[in-house]
Amino acid sequence: MIQSRLAGAALIVSDVDGVMTDGGLYYDAKGGVSKRFHVQDGLGVKLAQAAGLEVAVITGLESEAVRTRIRELGIGEYHSGGRHKGDLVSRIASEREVDLAKVVYVGDDWVDAPAMEIVGLPVAVPNAQPEIKRIAAMVTDTPGGQGALREVITAVLEARGKLEALWRRWMDLGANSSSSV
Repeated sequence: MIQSRLAGAALIVSDVDGVMTDGGLYYDAKGGVSKRFHVQDGLGVKLAQAAGLEVAVITGLESEAVRTRIRELGIGEYHSGGRHKGDLVSRIASEREVDLAKVVYVGDDWVDAPAMEIVGLPVAVPNAQPEIKRIAAMVTDTPGGQGALREVITAVLEARGKLEALWRRWMDLGANSSSSV
């Protein structure tokens, strides 16, 4: 059942804090906030893009650090300050003419619940709140901020039969590439 949902995925939507980061907010002496992203998630996004799979990001917090990372990764669909994530996911899917049953949403906290309840494959990270894990059809082995999004992307690409070809292409060309991940 999960394999067929992974294979049918057309859009992956991810939360940021607690999924793409460890959820920590690092404040400097001037009150600025920085966040730590995992490079494996970045390469996962690039692999998804190379396979024609779109990745979108929705976060509840405004952050220049996140905006910078999203730009680096070439993610075109980014929404910050989004408290109504279910509505945003519905709109993104509708604009792309993607059935919600073909959407994967990766989340970790209560604010993600409305989005997770309407998609075909709701995914939680192991550090997610218990209520979110109950909604999830799949829980990653990898914690948020440690490459959890990459795990999800890899599972989708493998289920779609695209992972091996991407690996071969990477070994032939990508390893010498200077593209940012």
